[in-house]
Amino acid sequence: MSYQRNRPGQEVSAGSMADIAFLLLIFFLVTTQILNDKGLPMVLPPKTLHVDTPINERNILKIQVNSLDRIMVEDKELQDISTLRNIVYDFVLNFGRPNTNKVVDGMSDVEVFNSLPPAMKQYIRQNLESKTSSDGPSKAIVSIKTDRGSSYSKYIEIMDEVFAAYYRIYGERVGLSAEDYRKLNRNYPEQRYLYEKGKQGINKAVSLADPSKQGDG
Repeated sequence: MSYQRNRPGQEVSAGSMADIAFLLLIFFLVTTQILNDKGLPMVLPPKTLHVDTPINERNILKIQVNSLDRIMVEDKELQDISTLRNIVYDFVLNFGRPNTNKVVDGMSDVEVFNSLPPAMKQYIRQNLESKTSSDGPSKAIVSIKTDRGSSYSKYIEIMDEVFAAYYRIYGERVGLSAEDYRKLNRNYPEQRYLYEKGKQGINKAVSLADPSKQGDG
């Protein structure tokens, strides 16, 4: 009888393979970095009861982008997008008809104006307070409408300029540049105080209208 024929077959232990696979799984879970989706930092307002309150046209700054990425502000073509932040800045701080009701953060437009630094007050008195522009920060709305043929990059450019205007306002209220204001770390009480004080009474009131059909804008 052959010795090789009666020799039992070799078996591979599956137990050690399972241990190795489990360790590899743990390794990849610990070392793999999961990238977060990038986007625009927007904080939605708290849910409120729907009220059909008419909005005066002077309190809406209309920004439109057509299918060729041309920007229209109040039906006039904007040649240089970098000027948009100044337009939004002046619109929000116009104080044409400031209200005395405590609307945003328990502050009225009059109280917001009184809280501004002297330089901002002087600028408003000398250059703004138009009766044909916004009544005050509590009513100022920036409306952005794109065309279905508009590029996403142009939309982002516009949002950057609009947000830059608000950050400039917030920063100037507390003696900071727009960039320094954005860098405030709210984990530190002193910096959180400046952050909250800068935007108190002035919300980012940005309305994103439904895109129009290609070629309509």
